[in-house]
Amino acid sequence: MKLPVIRHLQKNNEVEKLEHTIEVLENFTEHRSVSEEEMDVIGELLTNLCGAVEVHKMIEDGVPERDAANNFVKKVLGSIDK
Repeated sequence: MKLPVIRHLQKNNEVEKLEHTIEVLENFTEHRSVSEEEMDVIGELLTNLCGAVEVHKMIEDGVPERDAANNFVKKVLGSIDK
């Protein structure tokens, strides 16, 4: 998870485009020939894409852009610590 990447994706893409990309990557991971290394890369991409979608939704709900991104990171790190 990289906050600068999440912010970049959120600022430069609509939610629908991000969600379609997530669907394609998830579908790709279901193919039997995908290697472990590819899965790791896709996992990182999916985390950043999902983060961008969540930040978009927080901003739509009235959370300031900077706070939305920081809140997402805190949420993820908090769930990792549990």
